[in-house]
Amino acid sequence: MPALDHHLPLLRTGRWFGGLPPAFADGLLHMARLRHLQAGESLFLRDAPPCGLYGLLRGGIRISGQTGGSHTTREAVLVLLSPPQWFGEISVFDGSARTHDAHAAEASTLLQVPHDDLLAWLERHPTHWRDLAVLMADKLRLAFVSMEEQTVLPAPQRLARRLLTMAQGYGQAADTDRTHRVLSVTQEQLALMIGISRQTTNQILRDFKTRGVLRLQRGSIELLDVAALRVECE
Repeated sequence: MPALDHHLPLLRTGRWFGGLPPAFADGLLHMARLRHLQAGESLFLRDAPPCGLYGLLRGGIRISGQTGGSHTTREAVLVLLSPPQWFGEISVFDGSARTHDAHAAEASTLLQVPHDDLLAWLERHPTHWRDLAVLMADKLRLAFVSMEEQTVLPAPQRLARRLLTMAQGYGQAADTDRTHRVLSVTQEQLALMIGISRQTTNQILRDFKTRGVLRLQRGSIELLDVAALRVECE
C-alpha cells in the first residue's frame, strides 16, 4: 500500500471510491497492483475470463465492441474512461466472461484488484458487496438514460449531453462542478457512441465551434464554455 499512497488524492476525487467505508478502500489498495499499458494495448477482450476490478490512474481506457459483418467489421466505441474511474465489476458479480474489449486510448496506468483476491476478501467481509453493487448501479442508471436519449432526443442534444457526460467523468466525479476540459476522442468515435453519422457529427461540432462552445483538435475536443454546453443539453 505505501507505494500507492501518492495515488490516494486522485482516487478520492472519484465519487465511488471517495465514498467507500475505510475498511473497503484500504482492502482494495492492499490487494491492488499497478498496471501500465501503452497506447493501443489491450487490457482485456470480449469473452476473456474475469481478471479483476480496475481503477484508472492515468491516461484513458476505451471500452468497445464490434459492429458490421465479417468483411466490414469496425470498432463500436461505447465509452472512453478517464481517471479516476473504476470498472470491470460486472464479471466480479457473475463470474462470467468480459462483455466488451478494453484498450488503452493512450499510455495509461491502472490499479488492478485481482479477481480471486477480491472474491476471497468479500467472502470474509460480505457486508461490502453492497458497496461494490453501488458502482454497478451507477452505470446501469447511466445506461438507461443513454438508451432513452438515443430514442427521443435530436442529434445535437445527444451529442452535447455525451460531451458533458464525458467531461464529468460519467457521473463518477465527487465534485460535480469539476470537468475535464480536453476530451481525448475523435469525431468518428463520438459518432459511434451516439449512433449518428460522422458527417452529422462533424456538422454539429462545427456549429458548436462557431458559437465558441468548443475547439476541435486532432484526436481531441477542448471544451471552451461548459455553461454554454449545458444549455445545448436542455
